[in-house]
Amino acid sequence: MRVPFSFLTEQFANPEPVFDKIREFLKRCDFTLGEDLTVFEGRYAKYCGTKHAIGVGSGTDAIFLSLRALGVKPGDEVISAPNSFIATTGAIVQAGARPVYVDVTEEMTLDVGKVEGAITEKTRAIVPVHWAGNPCDMEPLLALAKKYQLVVVEDACQALGAKLNGRPVGSMGDAGAFSTHPLKPLHVWGDGGVIVTNSDTLAVKLRLLRNHGLAGRDTVDSYGYNSRFDNLQAIVGNVVMDSLDATIDQRIAHAEKFDRALGDRKFFSCLRVPKRDVQKKHVFHLYQVYVQKRELLLGFLNRHGIEAKVHYPTPLHLQPAALGWGYSKGSFPLAENQSEFSITLPCHQYLKTEQVEFTIQKISEFYGL
Repeated sequence: MRVPFSFLTEQFANPEPVFDKIREFLKRCDFTLGEDLTVFEGRYAKYCGTKHAIGVGSGTDAIFLSLRALGVKPGDEVISAPNSFIATTGAIVQAGARPVYVDVTEEMTLDVGKVEGAITEKTRAIVPVHWAGNPCDMEPLLALAKKYQLVVVEDACQALGAKLNGRPVGSMGDAGAFSTHPLKPLHVWGDGGVIVTNSDTLAVKLRLLRNHGLAGRDTVDSYGYNSRFDNLQAIVGNVVMDSLDATIDQRIAHAEKFDRALGDRKFFSCLRVPKRDVQKKHVFHLYQVYVQKRELLLGFLNRHGIEAKVHYPTPLHLQPAALGWGYSKGSFPLAENQSEFSITLPCHQYLKTEQVEFTIQKISEFYGL
């Protein structure tokens, strides 16, 4: 039996609904910042419970432009987690700031209890990562930000639909950054990103920054960037958004089935399911567990058609590009433990129950249970 990691072939097996809307779009030819994007941004803001949503070129740009609009500049320090995808740190560096890492918890999200110890007179911002769709502990983090007058940009690129105590991620900080990369639950046919905010002033700045700083066709209000969300991609996004809640619900259902099976006592010596917080709605962009003999298990599952993966084998502070930041192996033990022992199992909405059960069966078989 094959258990694929990607779901795109199934999702777009019938592309005609998208093509029909593209044909309508071609009659208008509003290719840039057009009608479909306006609709998409409005729906996105409503979904996130914010006043504004601003479509940009990528999730990376969503973080970068948010930092720039909030005043982060060269020489500043920005606190974040070392277990994220490179885009998080890349956006911080692109803004001219120095990334300052804080270790993560067993839940794989930023350890807020260690953040205050990393704050210096140069600290300007915090970028918590809602890792793999699991919300970071935002309430104490926001209290720290207020105490030290710091801005908060939520990296929610993997977490659309996640909630903390009923509040959508992205809506709690000064800005929330999302990605519409093809592997995200709400995705388009290429790169794209969205910034959400409740600040009218920040929204105006961001709309200028994404479009060369143009306040009108011939008026440059400030120097900006070319980071517009393509109107063509907004068409795809609007179609995919129609089934977003069903997609998230199905991913959660698969994850809960994995949790029940893999959390059984018989696995205790070889596998550990991360802690789940009932106050958090985890949307499982990735489903990860800690395992023994990871590389052997990975090869075993792959040979049996189960497309398990590893995200990410080298944490950000140990990447070659990070040598100048002064970190070394042992700096962040829990993030390093995650990189060494976690494995990602397929958990998307198109999996059938028997595929989930087959994956569980093969893991049990590998460990001789």
